[in-house]
Amino acid sequence: MVPRVVVAGAVIRDCDGTGRRLLLAQRDYPPELAGLWELPGGKAESGETTAEALERELREELGIDVVAGAGIGAAVPLRDDLELRAYQAQWVRGEPAALEHRAVAWFGASELEDLARRGQVVPADSGWVDELADLLRRPGPS
Repeated sequence: MVPRVVVAGAVIRDCDGTGRRLLLAQRDYPPELAGLWELPGGKAESGETTAEALERELREELGIDVVAGAGIGAAVPLRDDLELRAYQAQWVRGEPAALEHRAVAWFGASELEDLARRGQVVPADSGWVDELADLLRRPGPS
């Protein structure tokens, strides 16, 4: 059985001269994940590419338009029928809003690492923290 793909987007931008930041969403459910931070995203629909799914999910969940980019790290098995994959996402327009989450916020590399150390990142995303922090520390397009 080929697992259904769940996509997660790493939206990185320069924030008002304060450095590069990563957009995270705070989960509201299920109870065991409520309050934890994650890369926003969701399940790919039948016939959708992962890029199309990521772009649609971030529009629906956060009200922003993005262009999906390169993958990040290894895929994470969630269940026998689900696999989580992370991708860079270039922010194009819109202001992020917590349409399906408790909150959204921008985090720098050290803030992300601190969240992970305190166990405040969803377990499925925690394996990407080092790579995400490295991306945040690199100069580059936002």
